[in-house]
Amino acid sequence: MSSTTIEFISTGGNRHPSAADWDLQGSGLLAFGADCNIALWDPLNNDYRGVKALLNGHMDVVNVVKFFPTGLSDNAIILSGSTDKTLRIWRADGSSPTSFELVKTITDHQSPIHCLAAFPGTDVFASGSSDGVIRIWKFIHDPTFAKIDVELLQSIILTPKFFPLALDITRLDDSSLILAAAGTKNIIQIYISRDNRFDLAATLSGHEGWIRSLTFSQEQANGNGDLLLASASQDKYIRLWRIHQGDDLPAVSNATNDPALGVLGKSLSNKAHRIESKLFKYSITFEALLLGHEDWIYSASWRHNQDKLQLLSTSADNSLAIWESDPSSGVWVCVTRLGEISAQKGSTSATGSSGGFWIGLWSPDGSSVVSLGRTGSWRLWSYVPSEDRWSQQVAISGHVKEVKGICWAKNGSYLLSTGSDQTTRLYAEWKRGSKRSWHEFSRPQIHGYDLNCIDSISPSQFISGADEKLLRVFDEPRGAANLLNRLCGIESISSQPLPDAANIPVLGLSNKAIQAVEDDETVAISDEGEREAVDPSSVIHKSTLDFNHPPFEDHLARHLLWPETEKLYGHGYEISAVATSNNGKLVATACRASSIDHAVIRVYETEEWSEIKPPLSAHSLTVTGLEFSEDDQYLLSVGRDRQWAIFERSGNSRAEYKIVAANPKGHSRMILDASWGPKSAGHIFATAGRDKMVKLWQFTSTDAACKTSISATSSVTAVSFLRHIVRGTICLAYGAEDGTVAVCNISLGDLEKPNVAIIDRKLTPSKAINQLAWRPAYGDKAPQEDIEHSVDRNTEQIAVASEDNSVRVYLVRNTTLRRHTSA
Repeated sequence: MSSTTIEFISTGGNRHPSAADWDLQGSGLLAFGADCNIALWDPLNNDYRGVKALLNGHMDVVNVVKFFPTGLSDNAIILSGSTDKTLRIWRADGSSPTSFELVKTITDHQSPIHCLAAFPGTDVFASGSSDGVIRIWKFIHDPTFAKIDVELLQSIILTPKFFPLALDITRLDDSSLILAAAGTKNIIQIYISRDNRFDLAATLSGHEGWIRSLTFSQEQANGNGDLLLASASQDKYIRLWRIHQGDDLPAVSNATNDPALGVLGKSLSNKAHRIESKLFKYSITFEALLLGHEDWIYSASWRHNQDKLQLLSTSADNSLAIWESDPSSGVWVCVTRLGEISAQKGSTSATGSSGGFWIGLWSPDGSSVVSLGRTGSWRLWSYVPSEDRWSQQVAISGHVKEVKGICWAKNGSYLLSTGSDQTTRLYAEWKRGSKRSWHEFSRPQIHGYDLNCIDSISPSQFISGADEKLLRVFDEPRGAANLLNRLCGIESISSQPLPDAANIPVLGLSNKAIQAVEDDETVAISDEGEREAVDPSSVIHKSTLDFNHPPFEDHLARHLLWPETEKLYGHGYEISAVATSNNGKLVATACRASSIDHAVIRVYETEEWSEIKPPLSAHSLTVTGLEFSEDDQYLLSVGRDRQWAIFERSGNSRAEYKIVAANPKGHSRMILDASWGPKSAGHIFATAGRDKMVKLWQFTSTDAACKTSISATSSVTAVSFLRHIVRGTICLAYGAEDGTVAVCNISLGDLEKPNVAIIDRKLTPSKAINQLAWRPAYGDKAPQEDIEHSVDRNTEQIAVASEDNSVRVYLVRNTTLRRHTSA
């Protein structure tokens, strides 16, 4: 039996201000929503391994993630809420730092859940959903949290009705808790608890937009002083509120006299709201208005830095800001701003705009901050005391929508993925001594259409198809090639001179090659006027990509595009499948079709990029899968019409194919994928269908016989053969609609008895598998340096693309995975 471990996971974060939390109690983990999963990442671990695990349980997008403060450093609890209307409780199971088990699912909410709040030292937490209801819960547990249950204490129906988007809870005094709630109105509601029941005590007004974040903090680190509440709004302002104990009002803040407020200062109300707990009386007064952001503010988070109280905010203006109170005047000022210059705002992500930062979090020790942007990528900054500045560090990135296609470079040196977030991404291993870690090293394509399929033509060229009627061919630029060579040991073998880099016009779809200039070289502005001004994104300096670490999101979104060299026309509808021949000289493509006229396969030669006519006809509906045999003698196609067809290279021509075999009833339902086995095993191929079957066929010169059928638990959506024989066996992997991934070992002496090993469901995606791809030339054929640092010679790698937005690379170990010497 084979054993499988995860080598690499890439996935983007969900764009929701509450969808991430950094554990403050010792694990160092940052948990964030990634589609319907919860991703676990240790940002400060210097092995740079990225996402270490994905927790699978929710049925829809995860909107809110929160570490529950247990007070135990080795016993982490995660609360999560989702669009699927459920709250889920996850507990570390102790087997590894990133291993959690789902211990409780709460289904009381009737609408998607958008906010959670909990406070250390209490077992009370609150959840808010878009049905306008906040529910108050109490944990019931033993001292070690080995047994966990929850009790519903109260349901608060918000009046006037609004959707809660932000909650926070803290201790007011020994007798009471205070809860703040806000959302799709411009008010903040304050609730005070009495005997485990919260009552509305005050309504704070002043904001002019939806309120996206609320956070409490004691004014002093030792717990003394007043309580402060920060509220961040879509009106571009942060308001600070002071909760003061006693009948007397606090001293009037000087913040409203800040000349920077202009006319705003005159309109700021300092009305005192009186509230009471069981023991004491309190007042809530407006403390300060923080202005400086130029767009919606999504999150705010407090921390005590020695004797200073600081607030971190993130905004749609592409910046993070750190605020603190000036000791002499009391005016709150921005002391640090991180992110991107606002001049790039409004431009496309291809020219540098990240579309704003949705989440901002402090590290447990306060020395680092992270933020999540629109592209699904995280940014990490750490404070360097010796230089008194914040330095950006290596973080993680990933797709934010379904990953539709995946392929390895022809020589196996890197991995390409593409998907519905309209990007193509390149992943490779960062090699530094004996250490290895996977990272996104280039973003070759940022498109205007959802991308459906991809294949590698050569180690420096690939082709992709999208929801447009043409295919695009991309060549590797010198900047990306040098980066891969320097950090990954991947040598460029392109026979053509490489352009330096590429850019994409703001209103265009085609990546254009550009040349790099020296740092001291200026770009002349045309005398024709502003209309002819040089686009800053069309200029790149040679030092821009001269760094010794994987690229940051700034580099990926702006400087690591690949120039587009060809467009292939001919299809009438969205591209559904693409395959390149193993020698890179031919490309076969298909498009979505509901008639015979469009269900054709078009073949192009890659020397002159001309179509070889006539197109290949066999199917009556969309062709879903194409693959050339290892020797390029045959082209296999499958489609929604339940048929497979084989085309053979005709005569001496290396480009013309003619149909030689077809089975119109290959499966009882549509066929979704197909793959050829190793050439040395004979002409064996596999098909995968909606009928929950994988069928193994042996092809002779005119027909193919079904040798065996492998049953799956759901529709089989992807299948892939390892392209070499392993100790007299062939190895086949398949993926299913429910996320199942299985590896099948089939003896050449007995094709009818496959040995099927299903990968642990904790390691596999939570949604459908879209494509599988074994890494070519890994092991014996890999460079000697790779052999020395690979896990062992009996290991293969397989990449998986899924509907759950993830790209995964598995290591498959097997006692039978030893290369057959005659293969």
